[in-house]
Amino acid sequence: MLKKAIQYMIISALAFTFLNVFVKSLNNFSVYQIVFFRALGSLFFTIPFLLKNKISLLGNKKGLMIMRSVVGLISMVLFFMSIKYIAMGTAVSLRYIAPIFATIFALFILKEKIKPIQWLFFGIAFAGVLILKGFDDTEIQITGVVLALTSAVFAGLVYITIRKIGDADHPVVIVNYFMFISAVIGGLLSISNWVNPVGKEWLVLLSLGVFGYFAQLYMTKAMQVGETNQIAPLKYLEVIFTMIIGLFWFGEIYTIWTVFGILLIVLGLTLNVVTKKK
Repeated sequence: MLKKAIQYMIISALAFTFLNVFVKSLNNFSVYQIVFFRALGSLFFTIPFLLKNKISLLGNKKGLMIMRSVVGLISMVLFFMSIKYIAMGTAVSLRYIAPIFATIFALFILKEKIKPIQWLFFGIAFAGVLILKGFDDTEIQITGVVLALTSAVFAGLVYITIRKIGDADHPVVIVNYFMFISAVIGGLLSISNWVNPVGKEWLVLLSLGVFGYFAQLYMTKAMQVGETNQIAPLKYLEVIFTMIIGLFWFGEIYTIWTVFGILLIVLGLTLNVVTKKK
């Protein structure tokens, strides 16, 4: 079972990686148009699934699902913006500190407890963030880092909202809400700057939803068949895959300090996951 879970997580990480790569390559399109196609592609999977299994598209906790969709949309828009400014590996690493914000939010909103040792691991991760921010203080770099960090804050709120929804609604219903609202808002905001795709651009844009859907699907499958403390750290393979492709595809440059900062973030988050699940 562990072997299968690892395979699922690797597939998920690769799918997320190609999603990031294609978003960064779509320089001719606004972020809102990219969000529109990202959502539209996923709806081709979620809606037929819900209809086939006779699951209500409206769900039960409608207010919370709308809230989850809005904060998720803001997080996605900010992240897509960030990878236009900074290296993909850096942006992905910063986005992954979302669980830290989620834990802090849970402390105050859900009244959950945090083990003292977790604060040390959070400190290690934040030290990595400071290193990423501190050794390249150009305006473009700072803008990208701020966008990625703000994206992580909203992603943390997504985790909390999903926790509040609990098992009252099917996971695909929650995703469908997110994708539908993202498609509507992304489509409306992209009207003024709409660019008609040409040739293979159609394929790239529509593939965003496919990669996004299967990335989520296989991550869920991995969590279902494997122990969380063994499998969750493997999601950080996305950072490694993204850095490698960024180096060879876009010629992105990673200094020793950048790599060190990313390693601290991944180390702190991995230790937190393992400790939290014990």
